[in-house]
Formats: sequence, C-alpha cells, structure tokens
Amino acid sequence: MADNAQAQQLVIKVTAGADAPERCSQAFTVAAVAAASGVEVSLWLTGESAWFALPGRAAEFELPHAAPLPDLLDTIAASGRVTLCTQCAARRDITEDDVLEGVRIAGAQVFVSEIMREGARSLVY
Repeated sequence: MADNAQAQQLVIKVTAGADAPERCSQAFTVAAVAAASGVEVSLWLTGESAWFALPGRAAEFELPHAAPLPDLLDTIAASGRVTLCTQCAARRDITEDDVLEGVRIAGAQVFVSEIMREGARSLVY
C-alpha cells in the first residue's frame, strides 16, 4: 500500500474532565470532528475523564459555547472506539458492568499498540 493510501488513525487520550473543562471539551471536539470526517478515531478516557464512561455523566458536563459532550461522545462512538483506562477505572471502582454500551476497558499495552500502528497519530489533552 502506498504511503498516501494508508488508513489514518487518530488516538486521543483525554486526561481532563470537569476539572479542566476547556481542555476536555477540546479533546472531545477534535475526536468528533475527526470521526465525522472519516478518520479512524480511538478516544481514551483517562484521569478525570474516566467518569464520562458512565451513563449520564457526559450530560452533567457544561461549558458555554461548546458542543454538548453527549453529542460529541455519540459521534465518536458511532464510528470510532472509546476506551476507559484500566487503572483509572479501578481507582474509581468502575467496572465493565457500569460503563456505557460500546465502551471497553483496556490498559497501557493496548494504548501503546494503537499509537505504534503505522499511520497512527496521537494527541494527549
């Protein structure tokens, strides 16, 4: 496969939640725009963003002049992948039974394998 024909993947790790709303919103917005543009997106929820893997939590997030987090999350999940960090989940007593449908729980080994794929780009917010 020629270099210009390689599938592109964007792996975004978001560490911010309600504690840093602008950074959090920016990560979700970039991921959703990329997904809507046909880019293969993998969004990793780590740190305080781990709470958004739970039903209803994204709806609690508010930031003036920002797209609603539930809408962004739906866009990302519809064509991409959403992963909750294993250790972040454990620190918050979140289990696979607790998370939104389609959210997987995985660890650093999976993250590293994603960012090391040929054609992958990664961002951390």
